[in-house]
Amino acid sequence: MRNLISAFVTLLALAFNTAHADTQVNVVGLFTGKAVLVINNGKPKTLSVGQASAEGVKLISANSQSVVLEIEGKRRELTMGQGVAVGGSTKSQPASVTLYANSAGHHLAEGQINGVPLKFIVDTGATSIAMNSADARKAGIDYKKGEQVPVHTAS
Repeated sequence: MRNLISAFVTLLALAFNTAHADTQVNVVGLFTGKAVLVINNGKPKTLSVGQASAEGVKLISANSQSVVLEIEGKRRELTMGQGVAVGGSTKSQPASVTLYANSAGHHLAEGQINGVPLKFIVDTGATSIAMNSADARKAGIDYKKGEQVPVHTAS
């Protein structure tokens, strides 16, 4: 259980660290040749393939399943509801992370546990932290030493 709590604290620290990134992009709409993006928690913007936003986010390709963006010279592939933060800032400011629900209504986030990249579903009403055994193994967590609890979701 301590490892899971430690993993959650690490996730929060990474989320706060991400909040200091120079460019934060969330995908809120996908179409063939176009994408609707929220950049740095601003208003949604629709970009066409080849177009760049004022913040320098360029749409490389888009279809109804995923989008390829160029952000600060780095290419990233994202799906609906996913977000990414690129760059870094040394400014100290209050941390804030905004997650948008995907088409299934889930809030997804990417993070790391023990240096291993993992995908997370954030349940705003959760009272426990849950992880499947495959992700625990990947992250080097001995889940068999943890406490097994039943988990239910509202959806």
